[in-house]
Amino acid sequence: MQRPVQIALWVGRAGLAATLLSAVADRFGLWGPHGAPQVAWGDWAHFVSYTGVLNSFAPHGLVVVLAWVSTALEILLGIGLLAGFYLEYVAYAAAALFGLFALAMTLSLGVKAPLDYSVYGDICGAWLLGVVAGWERRLRRDAHSAR
Repeated sequence: MQRPVQIALWVGRAGLAATLLSAVADRFGLWGPHGAPQVAWGDWAHFVSYTGVLNSFAPHGLVVVLAWVSTALEILLGIGLLAGFYLEYVAYAAAALFGLFALAMTLSLGVKAPLDYSVYGDICGAWLLGVVAGWERRLRRDAHSAR
């Protein structure tokens, strides 16, 4: 594979992983306490509260479950993107997760919120990463079988 494509894959993986893992770090206070500059939540309680705002259509009892599930998926997909194992599928899963975030944000807050947080760009970036990773995988397979 050409070097620019390899670099683009790595930059895409690192950028999307940083997006996912930074959000997780914020909700556990690793970027600072709630109310500090550039901190969205600062602790788990504020993140769960925001999860309830974004999922205003969900039953109240489901909000904590949604918070834990989204956190687990963000950790797994962030690590998966960095590791590069099954990259095509991990990237598509990340695109789907970003899509669910965009849908919840749009339904609860309107279309401007996911635009302000570049969620649609994250969807497109993850999808493109999956397409390129799949293309690269098929090229390697075809080159190997031609030997």
